[in-house]
Amino acid sequence: MARGERRRRAAPAEGPRAVEREGRVGPGRRDGRGGRARGAAGGAALAVVVLALALALSGRWVLVWHRAWRAVTLHSAPPALSPDSSSPAVAPDLFWGTYRPHVYFGMKTRSPKPLLTGLMWAQQGATPGTPKLRHTCEQGDGVGPYGWEFHDGLSFGRQHIQDGALRLTTEFVKRPGGQHGGDWSWRVTVEPQASGTSALPLVSLFFYVVTDGQEVLLPEVGAKGQLKFISGHTSELGDFRFTLLSPTSPGDTAPKYGSYNVFWSSNPGLALLTEVVKSRLNSWFQHQPPGASPERYLGLPGSLKWEDRGPNGQGQGQGQFLIQQVTLKIPFSVDLVFESGSAQAGGNQALGQLAGSLLTQALESHAAAFQERFEKTFQLKEKGLSPGEQTLGQVALSSLLGGIGYFYGQGLVLPDMGVEGSEQKVDPALFPPLPLFSAVPSRSFFPRGFLWDEGFHQLVVQRWDPHITREVLGHWLGLLNADGWIGREQVLGDEARARVPPEFLVQRAAHANPPTLFLPVAHMLKGSDPADLAFLRRAFPRLHAWFSWLHQSQAGPVPLSYRWRGRDPALPTLLNPKTLPSGLDDYPRASHPSATERHLDLRCWVALGARVLSQLAEQLGETEAAAELGPLAASLEAEESLDELHWAPELGVFADFGNHTKAVQLKPRPPQGMVRVVGRTQPRLQYVDALGYVTLFPFLLRLLDPNSPHLGPLLDVLADSRHLWSPFGLRSLAASSPFYGQHNSEHDPPYWRGAVWLNINYLALGALHHYGHLEGPHQIQAAKLHSELRANVIGNVWRQYQATGFLWEQYSDQDGHGMGCRPFHGWTTLVLLIMSEDY
Repeated sequence: MARGERRRRAAPAEGPRAVEREGRVGPGRRDGRGGRARGAAGGAALAVVVLALALALSGRWVLVWHRAWRAVTLHSAPPALSPDSSSPAVAPDLFWGTYRPHVYFGMKTRSPKPLLTGLMWAQQGATPGTPKLRHTCEQGDGVGPYGWEFHDGLSFGRQHIQDGALRLTTEFVKRPGGQHGGDWSWRVTVEPQASGTSALPLVSLFFYVVTDGQEVLLPEVGAKGQLKFISGHTSELGDFRFTLLSPTSPGDTAPKYGSYNVFWSSNPGLALLTEVVKSRLNSWFQHQPPGASPERYLGLPGSLKWEDRGPNGQGQGQGQFLIQQVTLKIPFSVDLVFESGSAQAGGNQALGQLAGSLLTQALESHAAAFQERFEKTFQLKEKGLSPGEQTLGQVALSSLLGGIGYFYGQGLVLPDMGVEGSEQKVDPALFPPLPLFSAVPSRSFFPRGFLWDEGFHQLVVQRWDPHITREVLGHWLGLLNADGWIGREQVLGDEARARVPPEFLVQRAAHANPPTLFLPVAHMLKGSDPADLAFLRRAFPRLHAWFSWLHQSQAGPVPLSYRWRGRDPALPTLLNPKTLPSGLDDYPRASHPSATERHLDLRCWVALGARVLSQLAEQLGETEAAAELGPLAASLEAEESLDELHWAPELGVFADFGNHTKAVQLKPRPPQGMVRVVGRTQPRLQYVDALGYVTLFPFLLRLLDPNSPHLGPLLDVLADSRHLWSPFGLRSLAASSPFYGQHNSEHDPPYWRGAVWLNINYLALGALHHYGHLEGPHQIQAAKLHSELRANVIGNVWRQYQATGFLWEQYSDQDGHGMGCRPFHGWTTLVLLIMSEDY
């Protein structure tokens, strides 16, 4: 499509230039008899030139406007989910949840204007000046390890957080009832990290409620600043009440003395909550239990004066922010109870307030049910996994589910102008406001939705709760624009935007991402769940539109070839321009980017999409689509075509193709710093010698016949420690590659240039398991490699978890240590499916 648009845009310019050339010939003949006629002709020619130029310019701008309009216009296909699918009436069990993954503990409703709750804490007197206020998950704040021990994705969770000498446990449980999502309760327990600690610190907990509209919160204050309760009403929640109970010693019911402070104002904006509380912690108060010596602590202003109150009792800002601070000596527990008016009226009141011993019983009951369901689903004990490895599996699942968020807002989109490298300047535009229900890769570093990560996330979630996966896939497909494009990174809402560097806010409508959502779709097709099939029937038009956009927009220079749009330009400071849309970022591609490139991994992803959609169309009886997709899938899976475009005889493996030379390196060139230098071997069109994950893609996505002559060489490369094999998993780039472990620029360390990544190791294990169960000359070798690689991956992830308490973004191929961001509870949680041998 892009190539055709270029031809159409260029064509009108020839007409004016031709007319203009003819017009210049006429006036050159100076004879008196024809002067006037020729002058008239010249004027007519000039008019034609002006008119043609005007038409050409107007046509170009109409095209620019049309492309820009389509980039930020929603697709016309019916939605995969009903418009009210997130409402308490349709999905009451999912209405409330821990959908704020970027904070250590908080809950909100699945709503564009939600009611939000959260927790902050600070250890008083631990450092001079203002105490360190903990609220949002940060990579370098010294908190950790932290993560969910249990989380069922719906109604229960238990999380442990280590903060220096403190150990916090945050728990929640929901109780269904009424028409507004039911009741729920929290328990926050703070204890010393080490037993036998003599000097017990003073700790402040800050419980807060935030509204995002004109709803009114009505706090009822008791003695010494302690709130008896907070009542309120919203259109979505009806009447409700929060009650913060008096603290107790852990496991006890006797109240423990606490000091209280309160602060009430208009909502300053969700991204500013932490700073507002920090700025208000400027007054000294005394904490003095009966019979004890007083201790000073920094507290919030101790009154219920609502700052910025408007003339009608409303805040001048959007919504309200109400926070209760409770300060006391550890150890202690505090319960917070949310009660829905309709749930209480519907019978929950008769059950008693979900606090104290009732809450303890509910938490213990849910924990036991979680463990029983976990073993029934994944059978780790039955498969011989150790108790520690079983715990790792539970943490992986729970932390992934506990990292699911609900986001709402407008993304920034740069339209596709149809010509790569075009000088046409167009400003980014706002996409329509939309919700996204999605897991996140990392609560501390990537607390937002990433398209190609999400397909891997849902492979895990789907085994546990298919309903959640249908909700997540439906939301992602709801982001489809008129062309069938989905942005690869979703930054929706003020909280998400505050965590993203400006250069990553804008999504480019010409750039794709691996279509991994087809992985959970393929798993749905293997099952017999009627709800899955009903969902896929509704989702099919959008899945088809998304695939069609990918197939057409990323088409390569020859039929059945594909090329990732959006490679970085060949800047003098880059060793190898990145290919961010591929998901493999700095994995080496052709040294000199050009339109001649053929990308092996992209072709394999398109082949997977065609295969899955073709099967789905057949199953749904979509005959027209099946007639289109079936032959395409067959062509893309035909090994002759794959060989012709990507088999490199001189390398003995599959490879990318492009304008390439290996003779590139970074060298110091003062004062510029490190600069790329090309040696004597100049680039030429050839296969790209970059042995690694990309090489394996026909094998990873199971596109090869078990009798393929190429399967053996790929298995040999995979198993060779000089290339991809390491004791900790398959490395991303061969140790024999000149790019192995190399910086891409002076300040850009290697990312996909040797480290072990769990998502690709999962695909490799799935492929080894697949070929190990199919008759063929490589069956025994594949089965043996599967057993050895599985043991290596599980063993290393478990050892690193034991040592650090974290799952990591990637692992060193040298010594196995965790690298990148942490916690990384995204696709590293695939270790659970590896343990259960579920591919």
